[in-house]
Order: sequence, then C-alpha cells, then structure tokens
Amino acid sequence: METKEYIESGILELYVYGSLTEDESQEVAAMAKKYPEINEEIIAIEKSILTLSSSFSPFQSAENYAKIKEKLNLKEADVIPMTPKKNWTAVIGWAAAVLLLIGIGFQYSQLEQSNTQLVNANLEKAKIEKERKELALKKAAVENNLAVIKDENNTVVALAGQTVAPESSAKIYWNKETQKVYVDATGLPEPPKGMVYQVWALKLNPLTPTSIGLLDNFDKNEQHFFAVSNTGDAQAFGITLEPAGGSITPTMEQLYTLGKV
Repeated sequence: METKEYIESGILELYVYGSLTEDESQEVAAMAKKYPEINEEIIAIEKSILTLSSSFSPFQSAENYAKIKEKLNLKEADVIPMTPKKNWTAVIGWAAAVLLLIGIGFQYSQLEQSNTQLVNANLEKAKIEKERKELALKKAAVENNLAVIKDENNTVVALAGQTVAPESSAKIYWNKETQKVYVDATGLPEPPKGMVYQVWALKLNPLTPTSIGLLDNFDKNEQHFFAVSNTGDAQAFGITLEPAGGSITPTMEQLYTLGKV
C-alpha cells in the first residue's frame, strides 16, 4: 500500500485516538519511522486535536448592557430642575437604585455568558461524540479489510487496466472454500454520475459472464473495498462501467479491468 493510501485509510486517526490494538499501533509506529510523510501526518492530527480542545471559550459582545436596558424598557430620563434645597433622602434613593440596576445588569451579563458557554459546550460534546462514532465505524471497516487482505486462504487475483482505462487496476480476494469475494477498487477512478461499476465472474470456454455485484456508493466508501456475491467456479474476473442499476450482460466497450485466476 502506498503512503498516500495508508494516510487516507483513517488508521492514523485511530492511532492518535488510541483505538488500535497493540499490534496495530506497533505497525503504525514502524510505518511512521520508515516514512517521514506518515510521521508528519500523525503530528498534524495531534495538533488538530490540541486546537480543538482550546476552542470552547465563546466571545461575548460588548453590547450586553444596551440589550439589558432594552429588555427592562428603560428610557433616558428627562432633566428635572433642582431646587436649591436638596432632598438628601431622594438622592440616596436614586443612588441606591442606580447601584441596584448596575448589579442586576452585571448578574444578567454573567448569566447570559454562562448559558452561552453551556450551549457551546453541549454542541461541542455532541460533535465529539459523533466523530467518535464515525471513527469507531471506520476502525471496524479497516479491521475487516485488513483481515481479508491478511487471510492466507484467499486467492488474490490482480485485474489489469484495459483499453478504455489502461491506468486502472483492481484486486479480487476470493476464498474458494467459503466462495466469498471482496473487491479492492482503489485503482479505479470515481465513476461518472449515473454510472456504476459492475463485477463479473467469468468462465472462459465458452466465455460466460455472471454478475456478482455492483460497487454502489463508490464515493462514500472511503476504503473503496467492497464485498460482492459469492462465486464458486470463476476462471477470471472483470469489472465494467454500466448504467446505474447494472446490466444483464457486460458492456465490453466499457471493460475497465480484467484478470485470470
């Protein structure tokens, strides 16, 4: 597997989150020592996590006091002419009222800030939980794919690019005992809109193609690793590009890859 494919597989994120087994973690560590670009990607992921953890403090607007006045329906007081004789009781009362208003405004501002922080914290928690579940699903997919690739009972059939797409390639992992078939389609380009890749098990004499599955949702399958229908007597495998929903017989002009068992 090339370093780019290894980085895009999602295993480095699982390594940083500590979600890998000890053997898998040692494998990633060995790859990081061997390939500088993998080590740099691990460091970048760790920095992203540190940046995320420091983003919880919300910004508070300087207009809180004006909002408080508006909510309390306060208006600018008219100027009242004062008589030479001062009523100190009234002055003290107004002073106390002003101090009370300031205190209420401060408490309201603190409450609003606390509520905003709580909402942001809950949103961030939900986001992290969603990301955790997505990583868990990716981890399960990676582990399943690795198990298929490492299974010594699987026959590996390399499919080479054909005339319509000579740069394309694919691999078939076929367990002849269980008849299960998996397709590694990382060497295929993303199909055009309204089209889908169709996998065929072939008998060569006479040539008899049998459809064993479609590579649906190609763009959403990050690993481009697919399980297709079982087969028991294939002599070769081919992949064609067909209209969405597949075809009864292969369109040979759109034969992307082909390989003999």
